[in-house]
Amino acid sequence: MLRWNEVSADEQAAALMRPAVSASAKVEEICQTIMANVKEQGDEALLDMAKQFDNRPSPRLLVPVEEINNAVQQLSPELKYAIDTAYANVKRFHQAQLPKDIQLTTQPGVLCELKYQAIEAVGIYVPGGSAPLPSSVIMQGVLAQLSGAKTVVLATPVQGDAHINPAILYAAKLCGINTIVESGGAGAIAAMAYGTGSVPKVNKIFGPGNSFVTMAKQLVAQTIPGMAIDMPAGPSEVLVIADERANPEFIAADLLSQAEHGADSQVILLSNSELTIERTQQAIERQLTKLSRQDIAAQALANSSLILVDSIDQAFDVSAQYGPEHLILQLADANPYLAKVKNAGSVFVGDYTPESAGDYASGTNHVLPTYGYSATYSSLNLLDFFRTYTVQTITQSGLKNLSKAILPLADAEGLDAHANAVNVRLEAMNRGNDNE
Repeated sequence: MLRWNEVSADEQAAALMRPAVSASAKVEEICQTIMANVKEQGDEALLDMAKQFDNRPSPRLLVPVEEINNAVQQLSPELKYAIDTAYANVKRFHQAQLPKDIQLTTQPGVLCELKYQAIEAVGIYVPGGSAPLPSSVIMQGVLAQLSGAKTVVLATPVQGDAHINPAILYAAKLCGINTIVESGGAGAIAAMAYGTGSVPKVNKIFGPGNSFVTMAKQLVAQTIPGMAIDMPAGPSEVLVIADERANPEFIAADLLSQAEHGADSQVILLSNSELTIERTQQAIERQLTKLSRQDIAAQALANSSLILVDSIDQAFDVSAQYGPEHLILQLADANPYLAKVKNAGSVFVGDYTPESAGDYASGTNHVLPTYGYSATYSSLNLLDFFRTYTVQTITQSGLKNLSKAILPLADAEGLDAHANAVNVRLEAMNRGNDNE
């Protein structure tokens, strides 16, 4: 237990310090080599990497559409219901985000418009790792589907002789995705960025991944004109603010649900109750022994902090300083405090709102800014799959009146050609009037 007001500023900063992300020069060098190979050799490079990195004796790149369509037959009724429910809730929540064009007359004769247009081609990356992630397909695929993107490519790694989990294929089918690439890592990112014989080129790449995926996304965004990515990605994290009546078993379960993501995950508890913290620590120890991924969770707990604060108000100040990916409020009444929430990716209010709900099926998106980026980045939403552009239409009288603002500004900035583009039109108007 760390007593926040009894330690130095350096010790406070250390308690909120995130584990270092592997973004070494070596990772960048490897990614650049992989990307160059994919750019030059296309499909052949992907197949070679599947043999080398994924131990696939006879790799393939694209999943046949028939296999996608038949995946539902391999699901249990319970899993199918779960995927259907998650898909429906996520779609319902994000459908409400569909944007509407704006049209406004800023002054007589001057019409300005803001228009939304779906990004035409998007790539979705779904990590392979130690477990299939159909939820990651849903969180990204539903948004691509709602946006109306013409091309949607899903890439995910496959190990050895295995096939892509049918839950991933079924989730993709629900989202209308037919182009599924059996490739992962930096190679898959490069394939979607450059395009290959089998993999369509996309304009924007979404999805989490390991340090090589993250580095490759950053590199293609920096080096390929017009290429974009969703957000910087880092290890998973959760911060819980709990009062003296919060249930320690609930708190421990929420902390462990994030800790099991990876050894570099981080979990933090802020409470104004010493007893709550002590009981939570005991509950963590009990629950940890029952987890199948207890070794991973234990490593993550070594990066984590249980912090005693003087008040719940102070807890929100510390949380804003940290900027958590997930913020859980286990408070008797959180409503008075919601206005104090700052720099959080997604907020979970009340004793019966576990972070797991948002990860899977409540309807909000689980693709969130990590590593403090919640101060400047938002949770993944439908607008991330759109671009906006503006339109202006000006009448003769509108330009004549607007010129009184344009010409002095152009003159102040010393841009004669800008002023001339207006003046030639004003002169033409005057000549027209003279001819009349």
